[in-house]
Amino acid sequence: MFAYIASCHYLESCHQITTIVIIQCVMKKIIDGVLTSLVIVTLIVLAILFNPFTLSNNQKDTLLILLIVCGAAALYCFVVGEISRNNSQMDKLWSILPIAYTWIIAAKAGFNPRQVIYAILVSFWGIRLTINFARKGAYSIKFWAGEEDYRWKILRAKKPLNNKFLWALFDLFFISIYQNILVLAICLPSFASMDSAISIGLFDYIAFGGAILFLLLETIADEQQMFFHTEKRRLLNEGKKLEELPSPYNLGFNTIGIWNYSRHPNYLGEQGFWIMLYFVTLGAGVVSNGFFSWSIIGPLLLVFIFLGSSNLQEGISAKKYPEYQAYVNKVSKYIPFVRYRKD
Repeated sequence: MFAYIASCHYLESCHQITTIVIIQCVMKKIIDGVLTSLVIVTLIVLAILFNPFTLSNNQKDTLLILLIVCGAAALYCFVVGEISRNNSQMDKLWSILPIAYTWIIAAKAGFNPRQVIYAILVSFWGIRLTINFARKGAYSIKFWAGEEDYRWKILRAKKPLNNKFLWALFDLFFISIYQNILVLAICLPSFASMDSAISIGLFDYIAFGGAILFLLLETIADEQQMFFHTEKRRLLNEGKKLEELPSPYNLGFNTIGIWNYSRHPNYLGEQGFWIMLYFVTLGAGVVSNGFFSWSIIGPLLLVFIFLGSSNLQEGISAKKYPEYQAYVNKVSKYIPFVRYRKD
């Protein structure tokens, strides 16, 4: 009898500890999100205040072309996405549109070295990402078809977005319009510096060199992720259950290589690539107070959208894989600090 009571108290204590840990994790995630959002909003406000939005005639002509392309892409994504019920139309264009935008800017800038190098780096980024997306089955001869991002399927099934009308509004304003504006916005540092007469200097070398390093990080992370999930899928196709797979595949999520030190090294590489390219505005001398340009809005909004995307992805993974929360507790979200070790 006493043993039974003791075991009940023990189980209750364990349950309370687990509840406390979960609450602490949730609160930490909320606080981190709020603080990150405040920093982003503050920097955007300072950039607008210190560096007002003024354009030359050449920039006005260029912006008109860019907005026409952006508007056409948004309309395409919405119409095709709603008709086909495949809302990854923007995902397919995410890696292609920046190549078009940066080469339009380079052409309108008279192919000056700064804009050409910027466009070349974006082209390498876009080609790599397009190939990586194609390997996942995203593209098809039927342009409206292809593998849809699993996150759209999950969101579409949740309330209130499981309502067709509300989903159509979400598709129009977030997936189609907002994401197209964001993809254009991340290219704004090239646009802001296109009329500069200052030659390429130290800040440009920092921008281009840093972008290359982050692109390399993103490439390695994506390759490691692809290798892990390909091998896990092969083992599962042999008829084995997840818990029967050899380590680390039995976890269900990737802890190979860089993923052993960072939960989202690919996201770190993506954000770092565009943030580093912002430094061309410093090299071109189109900033105020030493650092601020209105064109920082694009890279900062990218950081903001990855904050939401990573939280959504981690929520899904935590429900699918029992060990994932322990991974979250031990390993840094972006910057590699602590190596993951299964207890």
